[in-house]
Amino acid sequence: MAQEETPLEPQLPIIDPHLHQWHVLPAPGSLMSPHRYLFDEMQEMISDSGHTITHTVFVECHAMHRADGPEELRPVGETEFANGIAAMCASGNYGELRACHRIVSTANLLLGAAVRPVLEAHATAGGERFRGIRMSTAWSTEGMFGFPSDPSLQGLMTRPAYREGAQVLSDMGYSLDAWCLHTQLEELMALADALPELQIVLDHVGTPESQGKWQNQQAEAHGQWAGLIRELARRPNVAVKLGGLGMNMARPIGADYRDAPSEVLAEEWRPCIETCIEAFGPERCMFESNFPPDRDGGTYGATWNAFKIIARDCSAAEKAALFSGTAARVYRIEL
Repeated sequence: MAQEETPLEPQLPIIDPHLHQWHVLPAPGSLMSPHRYLFDEMQEMISDSGHTITHTVFVECHAMHRADGPEELRPVGETEFANGIAAMCASGNYGELRACHRIVSTANLLLGAAVRPVLEAHATAGGERFRGIRMSTAWSTEGMFGFPSDPSLQGLMTRPAYREGAQVLSDMGYSLDAWCLHTQLEELMALADALPELQIVLDHVGTPESQGKWQNQQAEAHGQWAGLIRELARRPNVAVKLGGLGMNMARPIGADYRDAPSEVLAEEWRPCIETCIEAFGPERCMFESNFPPDRDGGTYGATWNAFKIIARDCSAAEKAALFSGTAARVYRIEL
């Protein structure tokens, strides 16, 4: 394990709004290398970082889906899994951390109106901890994590059935996390316009393209991304997670770690993060670790130090929003 950095501002309360838990088993052609990241690994990582993580939000990652039963209900197993971790933390036996305090699961929104019983099943399994859905939408002509993108994801957010399912999500008071690349942000804008009452959370700053033809057009990609982010920010029902920039999109998740120091991470990530904060304002931005995927860039402690370096000149109120307040509002966490 890499040596952790000394935490900056160690007493600053942090809600980590994007943390996964999983046990990845060997599988040919998988986007993820085999590794284990369950409760013990998470607790040790957070403790070693020295940062004051008060709560985490579990975000779907195809972990512990049921092996049998109706296909549309199998993802409910992930809510059951995350809720079990949350119950462990709520016992107080493991300290003050409240991990998986809120749960963003997955459901097939292409079911349209028929997604309601699936969402009800998630709510039964997760109780008040269940707060929303993320369905796979990230797609690129250049592929992701060393493999071609699933062609069925192209244009997914524009399909009438998807929007019908998202409307049910909105009607039931749940939020939609969406990860898409910058070439898909216009689709997300159209969705936000069509469903203005739906709370949408853009994950990973709407990842600028970096693979294939984009490798030699990074300035152009950033310019396109920045313009789209500023346009997306005009939709008041959209918030953005500041993170996901440590992933290596060229190889499977967990294939390699580089252990960059926080100063390097801050320099690399600052252009994207500052653009988002300027466009959305701190009240609609939240720093996210996106661990374990962002472990490809640096350690957990270095990641939060990098965010604190970037936010160094923010006011106390702005820091409170960026590190905990926005996440608490969006996922309805009582502080």
